[in-house]
Amino acid sequence: MASGVVLSSCEKDSSNDTPKSNTITDVVLANPDFTTLKAALVKTGLDQTLMGSGEFTVFAPTNEAFAALFTQLGVSGISDLSSETLTPILLYHVLGTKAVSTSLQTGYVSTMSMGKGGKYVSLKVTVANDVKLNGNVNVTQADIMASNGVVHVIDKVLLPPTVADIASFDGSFTTLVSALAANDLVGTLSNPEGTFTVFAPTDAAFSAFGTLPNDLMPVLLYHVLGQIVYSDQISTGYVGTLSTYMDNPISLYIDKTSGVKLNGDVNVTAADIVGTNGVIHVIDKVLVPPTVVDLAIANPNLSTLVDAVVKAQLAETLSGAGPFTVFAPTNAAFSSLFSSLQVSGIADLTAQQLSPILLYHVVSGNVLSTALTTGSVQTLEGSPIQVAVGSGVSINGTTNVVLADIQGSNGVVHVIDQVLLPPNK
Repeated sequence: MASGVVLSSCEKDSSNDTPKSNTITDVVLANPDFTTLKAALVKTGLDQTLMGSGEFTVFAPTNEAFAALFTQLGVSGISDLSSETLTPILLYHVLGTKAVSTSLQTGYVSTMSMGKGGKYVSLKVTVANDVKLNGNVNVTQADIMASNGVVHVIDKVLLPPTVADIASFDGSFTTLVSALAANDLVGTLSNPEGTFTVFAPTDAAFSAFGTLPNDLMPVLLYHVLGQIVYSDQISTGYVGTLSTYMDNPISLYIDKTSGVKLNGDVNVTAADIVGTNGVIHVIDKVLVPPTVVDLAIANPNLSTLVDAVVKAQLAETLSGAGPFTVFAPTNAAFSSLFSSLQVSGIADLTAQQLSPILLYHVVSGNVLSTALTTGSVQTLEGSPIQVAVGSGVSINGTTNVVLADIQGSNGVVHVIDQVLLPPNK
């Protein structure tokens, strides 16, 4: 009997020594304020994820927060929402790292909710006297510790945002948001099926710009691409925006030589704020749809052409209404010309010498490469150029178009590899 009592006592002590599970899922299950969250996790199978290994941060909405969401969505409860609908919402409340309240900083963090193109949707954290998420969601209780992470209680359910939502709650884009609303573009950028890249000027950028044009629509659309381009996908070159001229997308020049610059002097100051339908890159200046002159100014490979246009006093002319088609020689093309003329550069040529040469590179109309045909084309200088279209496009037999269809707000630019000289020049 004595040995039996001892054995029983040992078994009881061994049972008491077994560690109690305290994963994030256990924290949710034990808290009566999280019964709706528990039901959502179980329905999606994410209760198993948050019971597993790894480290997580969960911003946990209360039952009252879910009730407010159900009213907003016009549903009665979790049973009315599919697992496919719930999963991205729930994952938007989860970070893949452990972040206690003292380690949170103002800025964007990546959640575990997947956006388009393999990136995770961003969550805005603001740390002042308290912690807010996406502008208006409060952390009401912080640092409920779990064995695999931490739980922070919040008073609203977070919904994965579109790029329009991000601009709205960020706080740095109030002028941009007002302009988008005034031009009926909020709905466009809220389209869940959309794929957008938004170069978003801050309020400071708008203030520095001064008086905005009366017709803001072309300006706003010039900040938007119709495809998602994350920072690791950006390369030096031209992209077409949603702003158009004669139904053609106006070009934006991106230079990644040192950081990321747009059109020569606009800096990307923060990248990859990810929404459900695209991405926002923050910029420090307002972009304006460029003329053919502006396009040349923005491209460092055309700087000699710009100097020539300025010296010949043609900048104002080519910034006019147009439309113009400009065959733009590169810096290397001008260097070759200078060698053949035995001069050191633009400084050795007069405006009177430069003007007919430059006008010989300009044709009236907005002629894309697809509209070019073999034959004679009259220039603004008065003499025709001979265009030949085959596997590529050549001018006057020896000059090649090396980059075509750079669209501006008053015409189009085609880059060429030699300077064209008018007859008898």
